[in-house]
Amino acid sequence: MATFGTLSDRLTETFRNLRKKGQLTPADVDGTVREIRRALLDADVALPVVKDFAAKVRERALGDEVNRALNPAQQVVQIVNEELVAILGGEQRRLRFAKTAPTVIMLAGLQGSGKTTFAGKLARMLEKDGHTPLLIAADLQRPNAVNQLQVVAERAGAAVYAPEPGNGIGDPVRVAREGVELARRQQHDVVIIDTAGRLGVDADLMKQAADIRTATDPDEVLFVIDAMIGQDAVNTAKAFQEGVDFTGVVLTKLDGDARGGAALSVASVTGRPIIFASTGEGLDDVEPFHPDRMASRILDLGDILTLIEQAQQAFDEEEAMKVAEKLATEQFTLEDFLEQMQQMRKMGSMKKMLGMLPGMGQMKQQLEDFDERDIDRTEAIIRSMTPAERRNTKLLNGSRRLRIARGSGMTVTDVNQLVQRFDQAAKMMKTVARGGVPSIPGMGPVPGAGRPGASAKRGNKQKKSGGSRSGNPAKRAAENAGIAADRAAQPTGSGFGLGGGTGTPSEADLAELQKMLGRG
Repeated sequence: MATFGTLSDRLTETFRNLRKKGQLTPADVDGTVREIRRALLDADVALPVVKDFAAKVRERALGDEVNRALNPAQQVVQIVNEELVAILGGEQRRLRFAKTAPTVIMLAGLQGSGKTTFAGKLARMLEKDGHTPLLIAADLQRPNAVNQLQVVAERAGAAVYAPEPGNGIGDPVRVAREGVELARRQQHDVVIIDTAGRLGVDADLMKQAADIRTATDPDEVLFVIDAMIGQDAVNTAKAFQEGVDFTGVVLTKLDGDARGGAALSVASVTGRPIIFASTGEGLDDVEPFHPDRMASRILDLGDILTLIEQAQQAFDEEEAMKVAEKLATEQFTLEDFLEQMQQMRKMGSMKKMLGMLPGMGQMKQQLEDFDERDIDRTEAIIRSMTPAERRNTKLLNGSRRLRIARGSGMTVTDVNQLVQRFDQAAKMMKTVARGGVPSIPGMGPVPGAGRPGASAKRGNKQKKSGGSRSGNPAKRAAENAGIAADRAAQPTGSGFGLGGGTGTPSEADLAELQKMLGRG
């Protein structure tokens, strides 16, 4: 997540130095806490939050729980993770729905914080869950705010109530009240009220927001705040808490390159939970906020649970079973490959998905260099083929490849590379589907797999003898060479024989993934 990039780098570096020590001294703990304090302050986290966080980490790190630990450095990382979760709100809090429809959700915040866009995102999310939301255009102050909400509502497939043109014309309190009544008559079960903001906190803004709250009696008042606002986030949040008394927080623009201190300050200072996080401009770029998962991302520990949830939403289980069957029977074609690519694209950005893997913070430059457009180019090449060519790549002679290249706007070399990589990938996936040992291009066979019984016995004999005992000199030389190669291929710590034992994908892995999806 780009907003926490600098903070994540600083904390990761601090812990990397800490792991080199076999036993921690009070001086080590003090030095670590000092670095954490600096990293949080540089990230624009509010000073009171930083002081409280550092004090708790130091107290726990010097306590008995670390002294008795087998690996004190890992224990300190765990303490920091737990305290990060605490200042982010502790446990996830979901939207509260009214017992009697409609549930009224009021959005409040400064101008430019992303309230209108979030209104559309929330409506889209609720639509997917079977709700029938109604958006109310109560922002009659900002130029074209009503028109923007209408456009967003249309894209989200949600109804909108906008009786006034806006641009300074109309009574927002009356519009909000009448909109709730309309939702009740038309049986919309959720109402989302988009209110006006200002460039800064002022009395008019707070009075209007308070009047709308009194008139509509909302079940949730969500304070929408720009994650890039910096130190001013705390003052703004306090002002809205006193003037409107919101029930939850929405963080927007978490895909930006700011330092992200707002996220770590607002929940702790106001005592109100962060409910949603907005991570992009698309209507699907919003997710429920999980404090524990966000803390893991900040510490570069990954967010596998969110990745799994996104995959479950995007992939059809029945289709996945069909693909597995095709792989095992050598019937996997470019048509199937195209369908799998389209399902992956439903999950969103490849960079975002790869960034959720543990340890990917160490490969930030490789992720930045990953070109999403290569997937478009791959799709263009496959779509330029006939159905018969997609099902059987052996039909692709020189003239057909030239036609495909012209049709897709690519070169014949690009077409050749795609076909070659698809054939390699199909062979590798077929081997895996049959329970065999895959051979990754450029990396050789994955070690530690195959027939456990036979290889284990053979390995034991070789270890005892130290080499081949064949009486045939030529055969003995060949067997000794195989033994040496086998020992050289043994994994050095990684469960999959990748990444040199670090547990994270290497540059070669990412490069290979890039080649599989595009030109590389």
